[in-house]
Order: sequence, then C-alpha cells, then structure tokens
Amino acid sequence: MGVALKDITTAKEIDLDFLKGKTIVLDTYNILYQFLTTIRGRDGMLLKDSKGNVTSHLVGLFTRTSNLMQRGLKLVFVFDGKAPKLKQKEQEKRSTLKSEAEKKYLEAKKIGDKEEMRKYASRTSRLSKDMVEESKKLISLLGLPIVQAPSEGEAQAAYMVGKNEGFAVGSQDFDSLIHGAIKLVRNLSISGKRKKGSSIGYDTIKPELIDLSENLNNLGIDQNQLIALAMIVGTDYNPGGIKGIGPKNALKLVKQYKTDFDSLFKEVKWNENFDFSWTEVYYLIKKMPTTDNYNLNFENVSTEELYELLVNQHDFSEQRVKSTLEKLKKETDGKQQKSLGDF
Repeated sequence: MGVALKDITTAKEIDLDFLKGKTIVLDTYNILYQFLTTIRGRDGMLLKDSKGNVTSHLVGLFTRTSNLMQRGLKLVFVFDGKAPKLKQKEQEKRSTLKSEAEKKYLEAKKIGDKEEMRKYASRTSRLSKDMVEESKKLISLLGLPIVQAPSEGEAQAAYMVGKNEGFAVGSQDFDSLIHGAIKLVRNLSISGKRKKGSSIGYDTIKPELIDLSENLNNLGIDQNQLIALAMIVGTDYNPGGIKGIGPKNALKLVKQYKTDFDSLFKEVKWNENFDFSWTEVYYLIKKMPTTDNYNLNFENVSTEELYELLVNQHDFSEQRVKSTLEKLKKETDGKQQKSLGDF
C-alpha cells in the first residue's frame, strides 16, 4: 500500500526535460500494478489479446517506457525478490480485499451496473509470474537494464541511487525514502494526466522531485527517526500502524522522544497493536537485503523481436508499434553500449 508520508513531505514540481540524460531507477512492481489498475476496458476488465492473455501491463510498459526514452531519460528496472516474512500479513490482507472486490464485481455485472463494475474491477489486480516474465522480456528488447532485487525492489533502487548509479528512484510510493533513497521522482508520466483508478476521468499531474535530505532538514529529524515515524503511521511490515495517529502527530511524538525509541513505542502502545516487537520491523527496514550483482549496460533496441512480441503474439496495433519503433531506432541507433556513469 505504501507508507503515508505525503502530508509531511515537500515535493518540487519538475518538467520531464529536467530529467533528460538522467538515470531513473524504477520500482517496477509499483509501475506494473499501476498499469493493471488503470489500463482497462469500459467494463473495468483488463485488456486481453485474441488468445485471452492479459496485455494491460504490456500496453502501459511499452507506451510509457518508449515515450520516456524518446524524451532522453535513462531507465533501469528493478524487480522485487522474496518478500520478508513480516510482509506476509499485508499480502494476505491485500489478497482478501481483492477476493472481496472480485465478488462485488460479479454482483455488479449481474445487474449491469457498469460504474460499480469499473470500481471493483480496478481493485482486483494480480501480478502473475507470466506477467513479470513478459515484462522483463519487453524491457530487455528495449535495451534497458534489469536488476533482480534479493528482496524489496524499492530498497534495492534506493541502494543503487545511494551508490550514485542513478539520479533518483522512480515510484509512486514513498517507501523508498525509509530505505534511504536520496531522491524520489513521482508522477513519472509522459501524458501529464493520470487515470482516476476506479473512477471515470483523469487527474492533471506533473512529475515531482522529493529530496530526502531537504525533507529531513525541514522536518527536524534524521533517517532513523523517519523510519520510526513511518512505523507509527504504518508500513508494509506493520499494516495500519498505530490506530488514531497520523503522520503529523507521529512527527510530533518522534521529535519529542528523539532517539529514545523504546519510550516512543511504549508511549504509542506498540505491543497492544502488534504481536511482534518494534525492533523487528525497525531493523528489517534498516538492514533490508540488497545486491551488487547486476549489469547496467544499455543496449540497442531489438526492433524485429519487439514487433514479433507485440504485434504477432499480442495483437498490438501494427501501425502504432511500427511508428514507435521507428522513433526509438532514430533515438538509439548507432550508439555503442554504455555503462551508467553520466547522468
């Protein structure tokens, strides 16, 4: 779900041109779930090819990635690995909510209520192993690096940006900040608009940049205190947080207790809310596994293979794919393999 830090963070609106030539390390699962939630038919169902295979994730991935490439952004895609045990409760909760949404969708379908159908269909998104593998194949054919995280993708992305291997993490969630992402870019869309999830219509949006150091300074706390604050509000490892305490009140408490986290979590009655210690969550976040085992070379676009995958296998518009590939070919042709270094 993502930790709720929006109300206390400051973001700077930026133009996509500001990111030209810069490397953005993407939390890929976050992006794929966006596509599965928003790219749907009028009845709220996922887009499919003639064989019945879901294509919503591929439509979004190909369209957005190719557009951003044409604008000069250098994209690296990080995929989640094995989820921590503490995240299982959150995953079970999400699965239950999706099952409930699927039932309500079928009920709405029976009575022909299209608005309710769209509403509940968008809440049923499930990312299968096949979708992940198809996404990796598409990204590889676009010549872009893929990094397999040992655990949480946002932690790996934050680690890489911290190593100066990227300008910022790209994600809608704020989770990468608690993992130490020095910069976070949100709303990384070419269209300047975002579909309203289960609703009809779009929100006008602009990319925004969140600087971790600036925000910590503005809030008057350090990175460890930010983690404690996030835990009070609720993370994927302690869903829901401490009931009745939002980010602003959590900030006041963290500043009051400073680094005395034992007293802080005693004050908020942590043990009455969770059957595991606060230290378990805190050190999980602090010591989330990351890896240096990846290759950050950019390759040329594999035009013929992309055409085969999208048009022949998944029924994409031949004209649209050809047009996009021609633009990408002009952008990338003749370039030798590059490693990340200039951004």
